[in-house]
Amino acid sequence: MANQAFLSSVEVDSALEDLAVNTIRMLSADGVQAAKSGHPGLPMGMAHAAFVLWSRFMRFNPQNPAWPVRDRFVLSAGHGSMLLYSLLHLTGYDLPLDELRNFRQWGSMTAGHPEYGHAPGVETTTGPLGQGFTNGVGMAVAERWLADRFNRNGHTIVDHYVYAIVSDGDLMEGVASEAASLAGHLKLGKIVYLYDDNAITIDGATDIAYTEDWAKRFDAYGWHVQKVDGHDGAAVDAAIRAAQADPRPSIIGCKTVIGYGSPNMAGTSSVHGKALGEDELKATKENLGWPADARFYIPDEVAELFGRAVTHGRKLEAAYDDRLSAYAAEYPAEAAEYQRMLAGELPDGWEEAVPVFAPGGKVATRVASGEIINALASVIPNLVGGSADLAGSNNTTIEGQPFVDAESFAGPNLHFGVREHGMAGILNGMALHGGLIPYGATFLVFSDYMRASMRLAALMGLPVKYVLTHDSIGLGEDGPTHQPVEHMAALRTIPNLT
Repeated sequence: MANQAFLSSVEVDSALEDLAVNTIRMLSADGVQAAKSGHPGLPMGMAHAAFVLWSRFMRFNPQNPAWPVRDRFVLSAGHGSMLLYSLLHLTGYDLPLDELRNFRQWGSMTAGHPEYGHAPGVETTTGPLGQGFTNGVGMAVAERWLADRFNRNGHTIVDHYVYAIVSDGDLMEGVASEAASLAGHLKLGKIVYLYDDNAITIDGATDIAYTEDWAKRFDAYGWHVQKVDGHDGAAVDAAIRAAQADPRPSIIGCKTVIGYGSPNMAGTSSVHGKALGEDELKATKENLGWPADARFYIPDEVAELFGRAVTHGRKLEAAYDDRLSAYAAEYPAEAAEYQRMLAGELPDGWEEAVPVFAPGGKVATRVASGEIINALASVIPNLVGGSADLAGSNNTTIEGQPFVDAESFAGPNLHFGVREHGMAGILNGMALHGGLIPYGATFLVFSDYMRASMRLAALMGLPVKYVLTHDSIGLGEDGPTHQPVEHMAALRTIPNLT
């Protein structure tokens, strides 16, 4: 589908665009100041790039945040949450301005870091850096799998992008590197990430600990890499268009000034993790030509501009419904299966496929698990997963079915490679996307590497399945490194993990 964002065919003069961008900046700064805590720097620095992405490229319906073919937006740099909340409010999601005023307060919808299920339009819980980056890869896996299964010549019913804003911290975290490597291998071309390359972390300039050539690293992963001025809307626009035209996953380095507009704090680590303060906030507004004493101010012309998103989103969904009806007329069985998968429903009678094991038998649990996976897969085609390079030991391969590769996602089997943490974060993205029932496997002892993503899955209530074999503390030949003496007790401490 062509770009169909709410301003993609609308001429917006530079003065109005600057006003809209500064509205995002000042809503974000006001929210952090009201809470007297938070991270104003990223929202102020990335406001222009985010405006371009949301207004000229992203397809969504604010009145139906769960519309299944919406473009996904992940704020992997979750500390900049006021950027997302400002965009959601402005584009007409059910996030009242009072919720922005109550940023970080008990009981509000606007938590300090975005929380899935607590505010409409939040696609995943982010905050632990690297997780959103990795979830986005999982979402792209799900999009490609569903597209390969259901799209037909003349009938494209699955076609959307996964966009994200990622930070220096995301790129430093190892889990993101694992996911980026697999995404490049699988050529997940629906990924477009905007990297906020502001060269600042909480402790100071990034060069105190981070001096690698990130662009060469992602080029080596097999990604399409670009660098632009993140404050140049036309350059960001052109870069996103180039990313969409490339078959590889894309990362666009947006060189920005953290805390853009602040006369005394912009470009410094001091604006990363604390409110501007009353004096600096007033000075920033004066510097940007903003009403100095106004709080949570939205100019009428900006409200009208963003307000187009609601009507446009409704039209997008109606047009898609027509397309889906035409598909169903020609492919009724496939359409029914597609709708069932998206609804998270299981086929009638699936329980009858579950094997019955005789009492007293001596069957290794991983063998029994493998039999169950294969039996369920025969009636539940969207049971999709694999192992972190231990499929033969975990017994997780669905026999007689192909493995996913860059050329075809027709099969239910995935090779995650030796990437336990990346696997767990990708599974979360697959579950968040909808339509798939994801599972992943390794030895129980390596749940140490997965734990952060497992905890987030439990926090979000995601139906991710883990096959953790070799769970006996009596494992001998591999030695104490592979004996999971404490792991069951440790996992049981995570709320909502069964």
